[in-house]
Amino acid sequence: MFFPGQQVQVYLATGATDMRKSINGLSILVADQFELDPLSGRLFCFCNRKRDIVKILYWDRNGFCLWHKRLERDHFRWPEDEAEVIDIQGHELSWLLDGLSLDQQEAYLDLSYTRVV
Repeated sequence: MFFPGQQVQVYLATGATDMRKSINGLSILVADQFELDPLSGRLFCFCNRKRDIVKILYWDRNGFCLWHKRLERDHFRWPEDEAEVIDIQGHELSWLLDGLSLDQQEAYLDLSYTRVV
């Protein structure tokens, strides 16, 4: 199982990525095309054209890790966006991996008060 932390920074490559790429190809994509640091410890997420495969690349202390999930039925609700990469939170990545979309409403609304009554 893969459980991203709530505080981890996640970058999502929108659209389709060639899933023949492995650690080297994906890390070069992150560095050159997205101009991000693949050694930062952040999660970099990719999905294929059929939306049934997700790969997550990240650096863990002394080497790269590549997490891979393939759905046997259905597809991921992967966003199509004009930006090549979007920044999401750990719980939003969990939504995507569970089959939900990023359009989910927050469980609780953030409240702000000016004084206590």
